Amino acid sequence: MKLLSFAVPCYNSAAYMEKCVESLLIGGEDVEIIIVNDGSKDETAKIADRYAASYPSIVKAIHKENGGHGSAVNAGIENATGIYFKVVDSDDWVKEEPYMQILETLRNLTGGEKVLDMLVSNFVYEKVGEKRRKVMRYKHALPVNEMFTWDDVKHFHKGQYMLMHSVIFRTKLLKECGIRLPEHTFYVDNIYVFEPLPYVKNMYYLDVNFYRYYIGRADQSVNESVMIGRIDQQIKVNKIMIDYMVANKNKISSNKKLYHYMLSYLDIITTISSIMLIRSDTKENLNKKDELWDYLKKKDWILYRKLRYGLLGNCMNLPGKGGRKISVEGYKICRRFFNFN
Repeated sequence: MKLLSFAVPCYNSAAYMEKCVESLLIGGEDVEIIIVNDGSKDETAKIADRYAASYPSIVKAIHKENGGHGSAVNAGIENATGIYFKVVDSDDWVKEEPYMQILETLRNLTGGEKVLDMLVSNFVYEKVGEKRRKVMRYKHALPVNEMFTWDDVKHFHKGQYMLMHSVIFRTKLLKECGIRLPEHTFYVDNIYVFEPLPYVKNMYYLDVNFYRYYIGRADQSVNESVMIGRIDQQIKVNKIMIDYMVANKNKISSNKKLYHYMLSYLDIITTISSIMLIRSDTKENLNKKDELWDYLKKKDWILYRKLRYGLLGNCMNLPGKGGRKISVEGYKICRRFFNFN
């Protein structure tokens, strides 16, 4: 059995996917690399097949009809045989030295008395045109180099959360919790790092800059104008997260630290949805903002009240242009979360 499975979702990724795959191959026989060709129309399929032929014991090439990023992640989970699982997007890559530390840590923790459910590490924003790279690290909130539980988690800063780039999950946990990301939808990575959390008991944090998150392409999903154009998909993800929080209220609220973290994460996602709708400055999207908050209110009045007076809920619901002007201050937090290009 492999120690760590990587899923690499690819859609028309021929121009940059080799850098990603080459960085993962350094893990050798301890890893499997599942390249998921999500209905690409360029040379992605050929490149995937070439790697699978060259490294038959490490690389799998999966070809499927286009279903979007979530569908490709689903396929990766379904085909993973490693003890642990990580998603690496095809335009991103990993650094060798932290990679070796992560593999060594996973080896040491496997088969122990406590079962590791989630390993967290830092990621680096590789932003086009910027010499100084922003690092998302967690040593202020998580114990370093030791197994810990939710009870040991400290306070996260607003806009600073465990994202897809940060986490490695136990593969069996992902399968047992039944996570299924929606197809043809952007921003599903927020669901991926949200729904498994009530099943996570034991965690470990390595303060190493492992994952390099490339940001700067004009067509990237976290480009602000692209986000506004795809706002219906952001709202869809937001509502799925609301539904999950409501449906699993008892399980989540059984641990105060877990509940606080998930509430805070839902708060930032709802803030982002609202800010993007406000910044679009159309009557249709302002109505969608009101509809989103009405949806939350009907789903769970208590949850609505907590978010309504949460991060920026009060400001986002003030009437008129004055209220909207105040609420756009929350955009600074959105920028910290996404590091918009």
